[in-house]
Amino acid sequence: MVPNQNAPLPRPGRGGKGAELAVGTRRLLASWQRSEEYGVSTEEVDPAWVGSVASDSLFYQCGQEVLTGLHQTLANEPLSLMLTDADGLVLNRFSGDTSLLRALDKVHLAPGFAFSERETGTTGLGLALADRTPSLVRAEEHYSASLRTYTCAAVPVLDPLSGRLEGSVNITTWSKSSPELLLALAQSAASTTSALMLARSNGPRTKPGPKGGVFRLQRGRLEPGSGTLRAMSTAWTDALDQTVQALAAGRVVAAVGEPGSGRATLLGQALRQARPGSRILSATAPAPEDVEHWLSLWTPELSKPRTAVIVENVDLLPAWAAGELQARAADGLRSLTGSPGGGPATLTWAVTAEGLDAVPPPLGTLVETVVPVPALRERADDVLPLAQYAARQTRLREVNFTRAAEHVLTTHHWPGNIDELFSVIQAAALRTDTIDVRHLPAGMVSRPGPKLSRIETVERDEIIRCLSRPGITVAAAAAELGIGRATIYRRMARLGITLPK
Repeated sequence: MVPNQNAPLPRPGRGGKGAELAVGTRRLLASWQRSEEYGVSTEEVDPAWVGSVASDSLFYQCGQEVLTGLHQTLANEPLSLMLTDADGLVLNRFSGDTSLLRALDKVHLAPGFAFSERETGTTGLGLALADRTPSLVRAEEHYSASLRTYTCAAVPVLDPLSGRLEGSVNITTWSKSSPELLLALAQSAASTTSALMLARSNGPRTKPGPKGGVFRLQRGRLEPGSGTLRAMSTAWTDALDQTVQALAAGRVVAAVGEPGSGRATLLGQALRQARPGSRILSATAPAPEDVEHWLSLWTPELSKPRTAVIVENVDLLPAWAAGELQARAADGLRSLTGSPGGGPATLTWAVTAEGLDAVPPPLGTLVETVVPVPALRERADDVLPLAQYAARQTRLREVNFTRAAEHVLTTHHWPGNIDELFSVIQAAALRTDTIDVRHLPAGMVSRPGPKLSRIETVERDEIIRCLSRPGITVAAAAAELGIGRATIYRRMARLGITLPK
């Protein structure tokens, strides 16, 4: 089935014929529906001109190198290779076909123009960015008639360490060309770009992909917010109070902030106060290939009474899946109330994301209250209580901290937020009943600076190991390492080692 502008678009995921469509077609229909809601012209595209593009990011540099090499191989083919950022801004373009380039210029598919789904409707790159999954849009499947002389394949590129969406690799050709290999070619280029980013970032390992686990939470069992310390900073308690008031009033809440900052925990605690007795259905966004199974787990749960829903990392959810989830929630609510206006709403919604603008439609339009959750580095008063809690949970008894360790913990930047803190403390607590500096990662007691070589990293860690032992002096550490006292001071300065007294 191919969308037709003269026929109404069926709503995907609402039962009937639309529910029986293949996932690819349902994604396409959902994209067409969003394009219509955005007010995109069905006749011609008019993307926003952004101007010059930033070329200093690791993604751009790696993608540029990959596409340059691919273009040299395919210089005589009627293809256009492009890199876009996460917002659909075209960053570069390669093609040896001058007629194709002139045609693409006429529809503004060129560097400096924003070609997101919101700007230009359904396209390969717009759909790939919206759904975070490889996408092929053939000529007649474009929302705008002016793009139906092209077929394009696009694949999103994620940062291999953070998992953040960086942009996409897009390959466009004439509509009469064979599209079968386009998607495979784009996937290869995107995969190579991600691998090159990983190699150049010196990352130890890639970030594991989202699993999308759904779990029902019973009262008294482990859940977001259970067993968490009550004595927290003012920044946390203020956010908690705001969330409780909003949920008690029946509003849809989005807890926004950095990953690992405690967004789901905040929502879990607030739901226990605002909706005591409710069961919480919590899930995190799945990998694109797991979306179908992930959605199937929701259907029987959303029609049960006294249900509260937390969708974690909703900004990672494909746009088409967000539409289906919203539709299934509406169906579940109708079954609870008996009719659209037949009773009080008992389905409570809450989501987490990095920002409200990242929440995919139509879930974003449901949000009525936005609660910012400060990063851990902005809540220094929470570091030690959380560290003590994590250590106690690890050893099942109290674990002590030296003053030097407390100083390091409270002054660390914590880019990974609470998740990083818990990982550090759990590893340390397994080794000792009194956590000292020497039980913490060496990188936490050195100043940020240029990346160290492998040899320099070993040298830094060995100096810190010696200096961290109780009662040892710099002179004694230098003697143990077989170097002079002046030498160890110079190396400490060069390696950024700043041990607390």
